[in-house]
Amino acid sequence: MFLEMFSDRERIAHYADGPRRFTPGIDAVHRMTALLLSEHAPADAHVLVLGAGGGLELKVLAQAQAGWHFTGVDPAGPMLDLARETMGEDADRADLIEGYIDAAPAGPFDAATCLLTLHFLDRNERVRTLSEMHRRMKPGAPLVVVHSSFPQNEPFRTRWLARYAAYAVASGADPAQTEQARVAVGASLALLTPEEDETCLRDAGFKDVELFYAAFTWRGWVSRA
Repeated sequence: MFLEMFSDRERIAHYADGPRRFTPGIDAVHRMTALLLSEHAPADAHVLVLGAGGGLELKVLAQAQAGWHFTGVDPAGPMLDLARETMGEDADRADLIEGYIDAAPAGPFDAATCLLTLHFLDRNERVRTLSEMHRRMKPGAPLVVVHSSFPQNEPFRTRWLARYAAYAVASGADPAQTEQARVAVGASLALLTPEEDETCLRDAGFKDVELFYAAFTWRGWVSRA
């Protein structure tokens, strides 16, 4: 369902509005991601960006670090086209590949990100994907992940999904479309608790797992391979 949506060129024409309405502080998340990666990544780093479609984080990372080169991977071709447009004159610094993590080159990469993506994967595939990222990264390389992660027991799950929708409406999203999104997220995504997500990172081989972002139904962690 969600992949079909991201493959529809008309529906993704205004993609950038979505994250800003549904994910509190997403622009700040991108800036924080650049700072966290730069703590350990060299000035000429090769960065793996999984879920690169749209190019929002690619643009921020490219502008923050003039010497970084990127490999972006995403299963939706139209979203990669949008990423090229979003990056503008920096697009020649990114190799964009249509596919999932298995389509990514072996690396080794100096850093990696996976933003607003892992919640589309069930737990087993999430750990496998993270493990494949880990395998492609240099020892000690930083990883930043951000995705939907919140308590899954009731009544907390329903309460947080309602807050997720309320924030979007307050940010200018259409109420009817927001309600559809709330129902779809609750029914379709493989949502985990923050504790389970941290376990996934560790099971995949990552260490020094630290929470750096928490906003309503969203969490973000930085860790090292």
